[in-house]
Amino acid sequence: MKSERIEFIGHDGSKLAARLDQPVGKPAAYALFAHCFTCSKDIPAARRIAQRLASLGIAVLRFDFTGLGHSDGEFANTGFSSNVQDLLLAVDYLRQHHQAPQLLIGHSLGGAAILAVAGQVEEAKAVVTLGSPADPAHVLHNFSQQVSEICHKGEAEVQLGGRNFTIKRQFIDDIAGQSLQESVGELRKALLVMHAPLDETVSLDNAAQLFQMAKHPKSFITLDSADHLLSRAEDAEYAAEMISTWVQRYIDVSVLPKLMNTPEGVVRVSEADPNSFTQDISADGHHLVADEPADYGGHYLGATPYQLVAAGLGACTSMTIRMYARRKKIALEHVQVDVTHDKIHAEDCDSCSPSDGNGKGSKIDCFERQITLVGKLSDEERQRLLEIADRCPVHRTLEGEIAIKTSLKG
Repeated sequence: MKSERIEFIGHDGSKLAARLDQPVGKPAAYALFAHCFTCSKDIPAARRIAQRLASLGIAVLRFDFTGLGHSDGEFANTGFSSNVQDLLLAVDYLRQHHQAPQLLIGHSLGGAAILAVAGQVEEAKAVVTLGSPADPAHVLHNFSQQVSEICHKGEAEVQLGGRNFTIKRQFIDDIAGQSLQESVGELRKALLVMHAPLDETVSLDNAAQLFQMAKHPKSFITLDSADHLLSRAEDAEYAAEMISTWVQRYIDVSVLPKLMNTPEGVVRVSEADPNSFTQDISADGHHLVADEPADYGGHYLGATPYQLVAAGLGACTSMTIRMYARRKKIALEHVQVDVTHDKIHAEDCDSCSPSDGNGKGSKIDCFERQITLVGKLSDEERQRLLEIADRCPVHRTLEGEIAIKTSLKG
């Protein structure tokens, strides 16, 4: 995944900080993520969802609302309406510089804002809410004890999530006048409502109300024991997985799946982007990425070709040692193989024979392995396992004669 820091102008002229998480290669579609009230674009749930969608081929723009996170502006002068305006400006940014979002995702109050703007984004095909209120004014319960003071004095300082924020009366007046009934009822897009039954910030009945407001196609997924912020990694990962599965019903994400459908036994390497060195690798349904470091003109989004060769040698070595230890019932607890690659002068190679055909001054490839064996092993067992490492099939392949046949296809 490539992550790019960007900025765009918000509703009041402030610079809004954003991050565009992109898949390797050309995105199949774009998504827009709106964070929760007083949160930021970098909460774990937002990052994990963006990463999972990027791996699917969907680029995700997530940004900090005015006055929050790394964005400029005064939070005290914002409200629900200004959040809606910022979201529409984010849509315009994507539309002008990339492609309008086909997927809209919102967490908590960000979900309410997403529902409010979804009807104005004609290109959007699907909408996802996580722990979102059915009524934006629900957020007022977070500082209910200060509401009367805010209304009387015009503003007050409240503590939310361990931080102090200034809330003005204009915020209360603005959010009190908002309703999602019409927006959700006329959504005309696929809707996925995700909510945790034990959410203590936004109760589950809000999800029920949203679901009742919406017309089909609509879906509901419970987040089980998750908290409101999906702060546990496994909860955020589950939400990300469910979204990535659900969205494929409504958005064509054929970029990576097309690569994955390679014939059995074939390792397919496909150029991800003609303007970079990044390569997508598919092997019987497994996906890898290869790249070059920035010093060599790459983005270093994956291992280099030589690192992949070293990985093959290391993996084969570890597997071979483990296989022998199991068969001989050796008390081996763990194997680790560190592999490095370098070019050395042929005359410096202790294990090379004169028949290797390397002239004086020539260089050869050298892979160095350092093997760590953990367990209550005798010196004899350790020595035997070290000898077994040289029987690794990849080791034998690299030391033997190799024939590479190349032809043009199509």
